[in-house]
Amino acid sequence: MDLTYLLWLQDLRNNTGDALTPYIESLSLFAITYLVLVPAFIYWCLNKRKGLFIVAALNITLALNVLIKLTACVYRPWIRDPHIVPAGDSIKTATGYSFPSGHTAIGTTIYGGVAVSYWHKIKWLIWLCVFCVLLTGFSRNYLGVHTAQDVIVGLLVGVFSLWLTWKALAYVEKYPERENKLLLGGIVFVVLSLVYITYKSYPVDYLDGKLLVDPQRMVNNGYSNMGGLLAFCIARFVEKRWIKFSVTGLTVKGIVFCLIGLVPLIWMIKSLSGIMVGWIGPHAGRLIAQGIWVFYVVAFYPFILRCFCCKK
Repeated sequence: MDLTYLLWLQDLRNNTGDALTPYIESLSLFAITYLVLVPAFIYWCLNKRKGLFIVAALNITLALNVLIKLTACVYRPWIRDPHIVPAGDSIKTATGYSFPSGHTAIGTTIYGGVAVSYWHKIKWLIWLCVFCVLLTGFSRNYLGVHTAQDVIVGLLVGVFSLWLTWKALAYVEKYPERENKLLLGGIVFVVLSLVYITYKSYPVDYLDGKLLVDPQRMVNNGYSNMGGLLAFCIARFVEKRWIKFSVTGLTVKGIVFCLIGLVPLIWMIKSLSGIMVGWIGPHAGRLIAQGIWVFYVVAFYPFILRCFCCKK
């Protein structure tokens, strides 16, 4: 049924001359590149707790999603059915295993986090965010790179991460002295997960002499996502222990400083991984690259803001 649905969408693309494909590709790419700027801006400029909630949930989502992906090891739709041909250039970014959809999980977490954070004040924002979540998930089906099952489970991963983070923050607010134990628990979870994904067995299947999915490449992705959660736990401890910044607020100076801070963040998300891999290798390089930009969001740039423009 999943593959039949993708073939139907493929016929729709072909019958419309792929007119929508470039727009759908851009929407899909936005979810894993520029969308993360939204919680960073909220955290720095608008509301520290709300921003922290979304950033924490995002890193939990990334860790859980890759853990499931490297456990299930489900091949992409075009491997399971050669009649499926991914649209445009989407196959270039849809490498490795298919289940669950990382784009959908990320979109659900960030759009959903914004909706949960602001639904009391901006009612229409809920429906806009829900629409964006559904559209992001649909884009992965439309492009032929994920099945409906991949998308549904990716959505559930995002929802679960939001729920878990919401409960954790409520617990920390009630028992602030126990936050360090939760952060330490997150670090232990990362270490155990890294051991698991490094030493577990993976399928090694060939088609026409070509390896279908390189397990080591997928493990690299696992190190990257786990690096984000590890850095978040460390950065949160550093920020609350020594930095203790306050949001800039919607002042001209505050907005300008926050927008300036997003520029190096974009560069780190798009380019830092390749540089670090070249320096120290694929596993450690990806872990550290992801960790650097997460630490930058949670602790380093807040320190800059505290020094120059945060409210006293």
